[in-house]
Amino acid sequence: MKKITKTLLAGIVAGVLFLGSSAVAQTVDSMNKRLTIVFVHGLWADGSCWSKVINPLMDKGYKVISVQNPTTSLEDDVAATKRAIDRADGDVVLVGHSWGGSVITEAGADPRVKALVYIAAFAPDKGETAGSLGESVAPTILPSFIQNANGYLTLSREGVAKGFAGDLSPKEQDVVYAVQQPAFQKVFSDVGVNAAWKTKPSWYVVASEDNAINPELEKRMAKRANAKTTILKSSHVAMLSKPNEVLNVIFDAAKSISK
Repeated sequence: MKKITKTLLAGIVAGVLFLGSSAVAQTVDSMNKRLTIVFVHGLWADGSCWSKVINPLMDKGYKVISVQNPTTSLEDDVAATKRAIDRADGDVVLVGHSWGGSVITEAGADPRVKALVYIAAFAPDKGETAGSLGESVAPTILPSFIQNANGYLTLSREGVAKGFAGDLSPKEQDVVYAVQQPAFQKVFSDVGVNAAWKTKPSWYVVASEDNAINPELEKRMAKRANAKTTILKSSHVAMLSKPNEVLNVIFDAAKSISK
């Protein structure tokens, strides 16, 4: 009788523990589902540049939207990003790479945006442009690989390898080269009216081996934004060459909203 009682008791305890852990897991999962991660790519890229971090976020229960920027103007790219924010069910974390940082700095003023994550990205103040920020430090090698066709700019295959994605395999570089979206040259002089990092908590990934944006500029912008900063030994495309490390930064930003 005692054995039966102990067995029954052990079963009840195990059941309670299981139900408790399931309830916690469901609560965490439901909280994640109310949060949308919106990715904003930069120049000479498209929404697929986030391919290595999308599934791990969705596996954790987050909704994910990867914007397809036309990269024709700041206004056009902000409009595309706002459409993505409109699709979200609740709070949003905006994640911007490179030029995408200028876009999230502008679009991030939306009250639904609760955090900003910059990945080797521009974080301009009011009145600043991507061009003026780039000119404020020593130039990188990337401009020498830019090709101009009727005002639309692309990177050469050599430019992808040497100035953009040097730590990716040749096959991965081929994909980066193939999917790049031509950028209209006026984006470098477009000025925003918002500086969302002044009012929203921010995170910043500095790519220490960046040949597209000077890493010293990245550090300066991160410090000015009072961003929680992570420095990775990476090329410009840290989300492709160091996806796990970038994921940790995004998770940190997302979890801060749930607290």
